[in-house]
Amino acid sequence: MLFSEKIGGLDGHGQDHAPLYKQLQRALREAIQKKILAPDDALPAERDLAEEFSISRITVRKALDGLVSEGLLNRRQGAGTFVASRVEKSFSALSSFTEDMISRGRVPHSEWISRSEGQVTPEESLTLGLSPGTPVYRFARIRYADGSPMAVEYTTIAAFALPSTDIVGTSLYEALEKTGHRPVRALQRLRAILFADEQAELLHVPVKDAGLLIERRGFLKDGRAVEVTQSYYRGDAYDFVAELNALS
Repeated sequence: MLFSEKIGGLDGHGQDHAPLYKQLQRALREAIQKKILAPDDALPAERDLAEEFSISRITVRKALDGLVSEGLLNRRQGAGTFVASRVEKSFSALSSFTEDMISRGRVPHSEWISRSEGQVTPEESLTLGLSPGTPVYRFARIRYADGSPMAVEYTTIAAFALPSTDIVGTSLYEALEKTGHRPVRALQRLRAILFADEQAELLHVPVKDAGLLIERRGFLKDGRAVEVTQSYYRGDAYDFVAELNALS
C-alpha cells in the first residue's frame, strides 16, 4: 500500500484552499490521532513523500517541521523521521494536558485527588495578585494517557473564574474557556526533581526517581493572573521542547 493511500491524499484541485504543506500536516496529524500511524513508526524519506504526493521537498520539509515543533514527530540523525513515542510538550504552546494527549492520538483521563474551596494563602496571594481572604478553588489530579499515569497536578484558580469546582470535568482549561477565563499567556519554570513519597506513589514510580516539575502562572487578556499550577511529570515519559530564535 502506498503511504498516501494509508493516510489519505492531498487536494490538488483547489477544493481545499489550505496550502499543500498544511494539508499534509493535517493528514499526518489525523493519521496519528486515529492510530493509523503508531508511536515509533517511521515516515518515508522526504524525497519519497515529495514524489508520492507530487509536491516539492521544501513543502514536505515545512509540513514535517511544523509537526516536529508540535511534538508529534521527531527526527533521529541518520535514521529519519518517526512518530514520537515519548510525549514531547512544546513550551511555546499554551495548551492543556487533555488537548496535548488528544492531539497525539492518546486517550486522556484524570483521577481526582481532591477539589476544594478556600481562601488564598499568603504565597498564592503574591503569585495571583489577590487580596488576603480572597476565595480560590484548588484542584489536585493524577493525569493519565492510555491508562498510564503521566503527571500529578496541583492547581489553584481564582474563584471569580469559575462558578464552582463541580464545573470542571476532564479539562480545567475547557471549563475556564466556557466561562471566558481561559489563560491566554503564561509564565512557566521547569526544573528537575527527585520524586518524594507522595508523587512517587501516585505515579507508580520508585521514590527518588527522576522527574520534572513545571510551575505555571496563567494570565487573562486583561493581565490578571487566574491560575497557578504545579505539575510533576514522569521523567521517563516526557520531553519538553522549545523553539529558539537568534536575537536580531
